[in-house]
Amino acid sequence: MARDIVYFDLETRRTANDVGGWGNKHKMGISVAVTYSTKLGEYRIYQEDETNDLIHQLTRADLVVGFNHVSFDYEVLMGHTIFDFRDQVQDLDLLVDLEKKLGHRLKLEAVAAASLGTGKTADGLEAIRWWQQGKLAEIAEYCAFDVKVTKCVHEYGAQNGFVKYHDRNGREQQVNVEWSID
Repeated sequence: MARDIVYFDLETRRTANDVGGWGNKHKMGISVAVTYSTKLGEYRIYQEDETNDLIHQLTRADLVVGFNHVSFDYEVLMGHTIFDFRDQVQDLDLLVDLEKKLGHRLKLEAVAAASLGTGKTADGLEAIRWWQQGKLAEIAEYCAFDVKVTKCVHEYGAQNGFVKYHDRNGREQQVNVEWSID
């Protein structure tokens, strides 16, 4: 039986400045969270009042894959639960893995554009503006696209044993990865 890999991303209601700094991620709130489950073969969209359902899906997954989700998304979620995901969930944070190999952080955009030929459709600050304007559909679409991009980057790395990225000078580089989807 195939593993249930759950790809995950969330958008917040507030910026770090709004909540007194990056040490208060748990106060940022959730506007929209999106998952894609390989077992279910579908995307799920969650709003803040559905956080318990989201947590249920994440904790039942065989593997949670995201991009900077361990130090950001999980921290935001911990404002809604006493559950500490870092100890209880098997996860692969693509950013953390790439940072260990390269010695510096990359943006999802830099990896997706070089590896897949496509990038992100917006950014987190734009999603917060949409929240303030009540544009939940736009946030959900943006967040779902980020989940799809993360999934495609993970699959690309698993199939090829490397991902490409654009370095700070815009040059295309390559880094070996040991990701699996089985």
